[in-house]
Amino acid sequence: MGPSPRISLRLLIVNPFASSVTEERIEQVARALGDVETRRTEHRGHATELAREARGAEALYVFSGDGGYNEVLNGIDSETPVGFVPGGGANVLPRALGLPGDPVRAAEQLVAGRTRRISLGRVNGRRFGFAAGIGLDAEAIRRLEARGRREDGARARNAVVAWELARLIAARRGRFEPALEILGRGRAAFALVANGDPYTYAGPLPIRIAPEARFELGIDLFAPRGVSPVTLPRLLVRVLLGRGHSGAGDVVHGHDLDRIEVVCDGPMPIQADGEDLGDSTSAIFEAERGAALVLV
Repeated sequence: MGPSPRISLRLLIVNPFASSVTEERIEQVARALGDVETRRTEHRGHATELAREARGAEALYVFSGDGGYNEVLNGIDSETPVGFVPGGGANVLPRALGLPGDPVRAAEQLVAGRTRRISLGRVNGRRFGFAAGIGLDAEAIRRLEARGRREDGARARNAVVAWELARLIAARRGRFEPALEILGRGRAAFALVANGDPYTYAGPLPIRIAPEARFELGIDLFAPRGVSPVTLPRLLVRVLLGRGHSGAGDVVHGHDLDRIEVVCDGPMPIQADGEDLGDSTSAIFEAERGAALVLV
């Protein structure tokens, strides 16, 4: 089948529970975008449903956080232009794509219609825009979810993930033994897979576990073979300074890959774009090259 015929529709999908979304800002963003139909999400997975219905639209905009962007990425086709308006706490995807942090300014930039074709990742069939992982970061995200949501329905901001990550490392006394096998590459303690750079943000600080990763390429792999109190500082310095890991013997590293297969010693948590996908004893990460047409 060929691409869906273009229809005269410009749709704005809004997650009203995202941490930076208010009724006033919804009106301001819609005004900046011009003639758009606004639809609010009502339940988990609703943004995916709305994105599927909008296939072939003139443009699709998402005013949400990274969870809402992820849902939309799992519903779009490869030809409908999609723009991400920052409405969450981290907004990793629009920040990594170079959009302003202010939602109205971002909307004004998106409406100009400039596009960029990017690849997407998949983990066990679930698409992701910027990052996925099995083990350490997924456990930190699960702890964040366990905190519950604020009174307004929004999730705690991304800096809290960094705090939970620090607590996890402290609880393990900086030690993570090999717990999984990356087929054809060896043993590792956990695995992080990047679709672009940075991998995420801790507040204003970019976390660059794969500085060579590019949205136009395949996926990149960062998987420490093991972590100890001795090796942890060296790993953190490389990540924070974005030095990369080529030639590092303590890390399983891969750049511009199409497929990564992981088999775990036991059930381990998996995340995609900051969303908890549950536990699994295996994971297949894949690159969908050129899968999305994004507005920038």
